[in-house]
Amino acid sequence: MDANDDKIEYAVRHTEILRSPRQSLATFGTTNIYYYLVTEPAYTDITGAADETVVREGRVIAERPRIVTPYYLSRLEGFSLEARKYLDTLIKIYNPDSPGLFYAYRNEPKELSIVTGKWPAVVDKLNTEIDKRGDLLTSIIKGEDELWDVSLLKFIYQLVRSSLPDNLSQMGARGLLNVDSGGVPLDARLRIEELFEKATKGEYDPYDLKDELDHWNLFAEYEDRFFAIFKKRRACKLP
Repeated sequence: MDANDDKIEYAVRHTEILRSPRQSLATFGTTNIYYYLVTEPAYTDITGAADETVVREGRVIAERPRIVTPYYLSRLEGFSLEARKYLDTLIKIYNPDSPGLFYAYRNEPKELSIVTGKWPAVVDKLNTEIDKRGDLLTSIIKGEDELWDVSLLKFIYQLVRSSLPDNLSQMGARGLLNVDSGGVPLDARLRIEELFEKATKGEYDPYDLKDELDHWNLFAEYEDRFFAIFKKRRACKLP
């Protein structure tokens, strides 16, 4: 383990979720989580001053969780060699069509401020403000200043982990985890239909739709409908 790995491990170990959202991630919609990430300034180690607290604010936007399979994930780009080996292991251990959930999210940082006072007092004030607003989807995280984004990732991981059972239960109750003879979950079929509708209206890039079909190895099945999108667009442009 190199020095950088040691820093990451230290940041993860010293990250605390002081206030979690009062709700799980939505199963059938987008969830906006507002966060306050408080840290002691990095320069504290140099100056010895500890009467200031860094407060970062932002939003973690979690898209609706999607049902995927190990086979689907193995066809996605951007995974390291080690990750792909792990996916291969999952395919060998479990059915390649065994459904699971894939969470997509993005971070939108808002503000950074340096507040006078030690971090516990700052956190108390933040909690009071949040309680007054009655905000159920605001969190407070105590992290490490230099690797604050690592602290944020730990928060996201724990949020996803705590939401997973409820999300799976709700999807299972609607039959969305059911897999057809081609190894494709019902939820994926419904998403493909939704993407076709959006692409036909010009609200979605057809090439992104093709990527989705390729990930499921379904392009041949939907090929005629796919090319019909371009024919319809050309027809609309004719005088």
